[in-house]
Amino acid sequence: MAWRAVRLVLLAGAAALASGSQGDREPVYRDCVLRCEERNCSGGALKHFRSSQPIYMSLAGWTCRDDCKYECMWLTVGLYLQEGHKVPQFHGKWPFSRFLFFQEPASAVASFLNGMASLMMLCRYRTSVPASSPMYHTCVAFAWKMDYFCASTVILHSVYLCCVRTVGLQRPAVVSAFRALLLLLLTAHISYLSLVHFDYGYNLMANLAIGLVNVVWWLAWCLWNHRRLPHVRKCELVVVLLQGLSLLELLDFPPLFWVLDAHAIWHISTIPVHVLFFSFLEDDSLYLLKESETKFKLD
Repeated sequence: MAWRAVRLVLLAGAAALASGSQGDREPVYRDCVLRCEERNCSGGALKHFRSSQPIYMSLAGWTCRDDCKYECMWLTVGLYLQEGHKVPQFHGKWPFSRFLFFQEPASAVASFLNGMASLMMLCRYRTSVPASSPMYHTCVAFAWKMDYFCASTVILHSVYLCCVRTVGLQRPAVVSAFRALLLLLLTAHISYLSLVHFDYGYNLMANLAIGLVNVVWWLAWCLWNHRRLPHVRKCELVVVLLQGLSLLELLDFPPLFWVLDAHAIWHISTIPVHVLFFSFLEDDSLYLLKESETKFKLD
């Protein structure tokens, strides 16, 4: 869901990706990669590599150079451990034991489970909430974007969802103008990263700024309405839990068994939060439907 992208703000050091990490700056690693490429990634050796490479690896885009980096990474890690040093990062990431074509298998499985939880809750939402509910189409669109688009899009759509809930039901013209502004911001953001310069630091700061607006807006609305609307407490709990769980990212440690790291643990821990958030959306949509029907009868 949108809130999960806010965890990126705790990884400010990720901006160092562009300049490399300790492991890939090591002469032994660089020399190993260079020799491996000279030996395996040209002429007949490259043809042999391609013919022997599993088809799922080639379809996933794994190249001979990638394979050299992977093998040399473990060679360097072995030397570090042999000398009693801490495990280094490579290209901004911890070393992971590859499974099939997954570089981070635990995170991949956790992301899949997150997606399945969202899909199941979306199906439940569409079954229990009539399409006539004022928030129905906005919530459904949010659910789809949550699993198919980038973090910036998800956060912006969550901001839009909050705007619709807090302002738009009474002032649709304001929501239309706000939606146009968000689309303009998203277009400018993606265009800059795609056509001008992919700046990790800028991307993190942009997500941070939007994420803070998102969190503060939702939390302020929840605190304003939690006495009048009991189901809003679910939304409050979602905001608090996700901000608390984001602290897991501070526990940046080498992956356990070379598979399970803080990022994967974060993904797994947020699965029940998705269920809670959709439960809030369901309760809130049914409340709004009942409220609109009551007003219609009075009119």
